[in-house]
Amino acid sequence: MKTRHLLATLVAAACAASAHADIASINLGSYTLTGNFALDTLNEMGLEASGVTYARDRGTLFFVGDEGLGVVEVSRTGQTLGKMAFDWTGTGSTNNDAEGVTYLGNGELVVVDERPQIAYKFAYTNGGSVALNNTPKVAITGSTTSVGNVGTEGISIDPRNGQFYTVKQDNPAQLRVSTLNFDVGGGAATTSTFFSGSSALFGLNSLSDVQTLSPVDALGSNSAANNLLVLSVDSRKLVEVNSAGTVLSFFDLAGVTTQAIEGVTVDELGRIYLVAEDSGTPNSRLFVLTPVPVPAAAWMFGSALAGLAGVARSRRQRARG
Repeated sequence: MKTRHLLATLVAAACAASAHADIASINLGSYTLTGNFALDTLNEMGLEASGVTYARDRGTLFFVGDEGLGVVEVSRTGQTLGKMAFDWTGTGSTNNDAEGVTYLGNGELVVVDERPQIAYKFAYTNGGSVALNNTPKVAITGSTTSVGNVGTEGISIDPRNGQFYTVKQDNPAQLRVSTLNFDVGGGAATTSTFFSGSSALFGLNSLSDVQTLSPVDALGSNSAANNLLVLSVDSRKLVEVNSAGTVLSFFDLAGVTTQAIEGVTVDELGRIYLVAEDSGTPNSRLFVLTPVPVPAAAWMFGSALAGLAGVARSRRQRARG
């Protein structure tokens, strides 16, 4: 009875301590692959999936392919729910290279053309078509000069403050934060480069996409809510970095697929979604990573166990003394 009472006391103390402990990382090492789904080809619109975003108010995902044919809405298990075509007439785009996409809410999306690094904002209409040149748009770097096939590969909004994070692929690789003021005639951007490097930025050979972690409910006001997920197709790795540029955790994607994984997003439960282009296979694919156990339980239980171990260790030391 005394032992059980002591254990209950220790567990209660550990849980109380964990409730006030800061969650500094989601620990990608705790994640495992729980989903692998083929994406419909949709007359090539669904091929070469290169960017993905989660729409919380719809409970769905949107992805784009780097052929720039349009955007596709799918369920969290990859079933096609709808699509919308892109019309690039008048944009001056030479490759229609839609590499990054992020969801703003209320059916609005932002897609980025990689080489001129222009972001276009539009309202999604299932079965419709959007003339991108007539939508609100902004050059992320203030210039529309093409930087070639090493431009903006990914974009993600922080819903807390409306700031946009973007990654430039290479030469140099960059992680940037921007305030984007969209306008039909061409808006304005205020962009700061967080980190830049000619090679091996965050230990990665190139940057393919970025995702803010603030949408994860369990993180709340913890410091991990300020962290970012950064994806590299060349390094076949997903890393979690903080605002100081420190890599806190990573997930090795080498064993997931031989296809090129180019897009990443996250939902409110902390589940991570990745898209891979077809890369010579019949379909692009959607992969789902889930922490074991579920996010809140994993992060808070881990803190509780650490607290429990510390209390027990202290009692043993006093007993030996």
